[in-house]
Amino acid sequence: MFEDLKKESLDYHEFPTPGKIATHVTKPCTTQQELSLAYTPGVAEPVRAIDADPDLAYRYTSKGNLVAVVTDGTAVLGLGNVGALAGKPVMEGKAVLFKRFADIDVFDIEVEADTSEDFVDTVARIAGGFGGINLEDIAAPRCFEIEQALIEKLDIPVFHDDQHGTAIIICAGLLNALEIKGKALADAHIVCLGAGAAGIASMRLLKALGARAENIYMVDRRGVIRSSRDDLNVYKQEFAIDTGRETLADAMRGADVFIGVSGPDLVSADMLASMAEQPIVFALSNPDPEISPALAHQVRDDIIMATGRSDFPNQVNNVLGFPFIFRGALDVRARAINEAMQIAAVEGLRALTHEPVPEEILHAYRKDQMTFGPDYIIPKPFDPRLMDFVPPAVAQAAIDSGVARGEFPKHYKPAPHL
Repeated sequence: MFEDLKKESLDYHEFPTPGKIATHVTKPCTTQQELSLAYTPGVAEPVRAIDADPDLAYRYTSKGNLVAVVTDGTAVLGLGNVGALAGKPVMEGKAVLFKRFADIDVFDIEVEADTSEDFVDTVARIAGGFGGINLEDIAAPRCFEIEQALIEKLDIPVFHDDQHGTAIIICAGLLNALEIKGKALADAHIVCLGAGAAGIASMRLLKALGARAENIYMVDRRGVIRSSRDDLNVYKQEFAIDTGRETLADAMRGADVFIGVSGPDLVSADMLASMAEQPIVFALSNPDPEISPALAHQVRDDIIMATGRSDFPNQVNNVLGFPFIFRGALDVRARAINEAMQIAAVEGLRALTHEPVPEEILHAYRKDQMTFGPDYIIPKPFDPRLMDFVPPAVAQAAIDSGVARGEFPKHYKPAPHL
């Protein structure tokens, strides 16, 4: 079966044309007059206009709907440091998702850079032609340094999807799950297994939403991140707590929430059994979760569970976030994607999950019904209403927080939860 999938995938990427993306021309160029407008001498007019007012690039070029998806290839999916060029199929895949779900154009850019400084310098120098930068598959802790440096240098949104995209979907699903279980985020004992990009960003966003730092037990390969350890980088130090709990098993005792962004089969049945009543488990290692859903439901019949897989309920899938977040940011010409915009995306996703699911979605997913509850805490990726809930929320938050250069788009309908 694996060999069949391997051949099918390689054939898919090779035929009928190598790769998954191409460019297309948006204006006619079939006559001499059109040629003279597309290039010389007519093209001189928008050049002069942009030289006089750089903001006119949004009016006369594709900048306002163009995102650079950029990687150094140091953390590609579950494959690790395969290098920039080998990461190109994933970047092309990201471009497909941007276009398919939010009609955003993408150039994928693979950067060979030995240092964070070299990477930042390269991206900063080419950023002017883009409306936003989506960083992808960059290893921690380098990804934190790169993102922060680019945010400080650029006046367009810089978004590391492996951090913030994952965090937004996790937070939306978790807040809904806590609501179902009748638990408050501020009181929840939360265990996060994995202290890389996704884990740290998710816990940061949960704190912004009301989780208490002393209730968060972050666990890496050496155990609980606690203040007595002397091997913590600056990013892990942010989550160091004063506790006698040292191991994952220690942290799991009495926990309300487990979030795994680590590796397969790291949570045992005993660990799950030791959690508090009505536990919530997000086992997001893909394709093999930290604990299998079958075992989890066998051990606990009071659980809400999410995974990264599409063949189980409650898939935490970043495609629910980044296309729609960028859509909202681009449509108001935002200078950044800030915390307020991320929280707005969380609330947009939460709100959509509470809405009745249309027949077309049920048909697409071969379901008789989907209603807000333990098996439906996150919207489905092919729900067309995502465009009505997330971009307007993000755009409004950009305006309210002062990072938008444009007005709320006239073609938007305010999301029902706004």
